[in-house]
Amino acid sequence: MAQVKVYGRRSVWAGRLTEVSDAVHAAVVGAWEIPEPKRFHRFLLLEDDELVAPGRGPAYLLVEVVCFTGRSPEAVRRLLRALMDGVAPALGLGVDDLEVVVVEVPPSRWGIRGRTGDELELDYRVDV
Repeated sequence: MAQVKVYGRRSVWAGRLTEVSDAVHAAVVGAWEIPEPKRFHRFLLLEDDELVAPGRGPAYLLVEVVCFTGRSPEAVRRLLRALMDGVAPALGLGVDDLEVVVVEVPPSRWGIRGRTGDELELDYRVDV
């Protein structure tokens, strides 16, 4: 299970959501072998004065990946590298304008499709 939240300025990103979603999803699918149809992205676009990020450019993005625990440190590192090395250049971002955080949550702490996450049968592996 992985959900992605993307925070950025509405003035910069409102017209580019598909481009951002496609780039981020390609990184997640490639790094974690999540099936292509398993895309769950939320965009939290803010007014320019609602995103305070000193030293960052107007295109600054924060990508937060919330996922089940179980992935190895190497798999998490693969995802971080895929996002920083692939997504940032694809979107024309400098190294200071993309930040990524991976938040891991035990499946038993999720409620999804009327069940807890540890009761789900996923069609992909989490222990990559």
